[in-house]
Amino acid sequence: MRSRVLLACAVVFLISCAPPPPEAKKKITVAAAANLTDVMGEIGLAFTAKNGIDVVLSYSSTAQLAQQIDNGAPFDVFTAADTEHVDGLVKTGKLTSSTRAVYARGQLALWIPKGDQMGVHDLKDLTDAKIHFIAIAQPSLAPYGLAAVEALRSAGLYDRLQPKFVYGNTINLAKQLAGSGNAEVCFTAYSLVLHESGTVIKVDPKLYKPIEQALAIVAGSPHQADALKFNEFLLGPDGRSILAKNGYVLP
Repeated sequence: MRSRVLLACAVVFLISCAPPPPEAKKKITVAAAANLTDVMGEIGLAFTAKNGIDVVLSYSSTAQLAQQIDNGAPFDVFTAADTEHVDGLVKTGKLTSSTRAVYARGQLALWIPKGDQMGVHDLKDLTDAKIHFIAIAQPSLAPYGLAAVEALRSAGLYDRLQPKFVYGNTINLAKQLAGSGNAEVCFTAYSLVLHESGTVIKVDPKLYKPIEQALAIVAGSPHQADALKFNEFLLGPDGRSILAKNGYVLP
């Protein structure tokens, strides 16, 4: 009996002396519009380096992400490509109104992977017979796709060019259609083609409504404090600097 008591005491002593288990590293999940594919990874790494909080990124079209949040997807922050979807989710209580802010203004661009050999220097050149397919994002899903339609309508070219359209569900997929040769040109976010080869033409911003991009914290997020730190980082000098060098206009 005495030996059993001594053994039990020893076990208790060893347990009490053992170091506590390491705390799980903090993380947040950001629902990011597809136009942010190239820039948000850099922002996430910079935020983690500064705050010690990992950032998990989930990319899709703004409309698809908004629907997922409306259905209760476990995101912490929504960085959209417009203000309408954010404001709609604020109105229904899915996003917190006090965290809603415009973080950037996007720029619409025309990308021609094969460059000068296609002879495209402005929008009217898209009517040339050499251009068989024009890739754009679904206007009903992606604000940049809607901006492309607006620009072509403003330029009086939409009806002539619409038969050439091939659609991607996101602006990044539209870019991939051109990159893979399934379209000669595409309308996409300037931030996605800023460093690409070929020809990149920024579309006159007077031809489409401003692409103001808003963010907000998901109301049901269990990581409110950490999500707020991410918002503050993105809206602060570090985040703004990364956005600016990646082709975004700052609000």
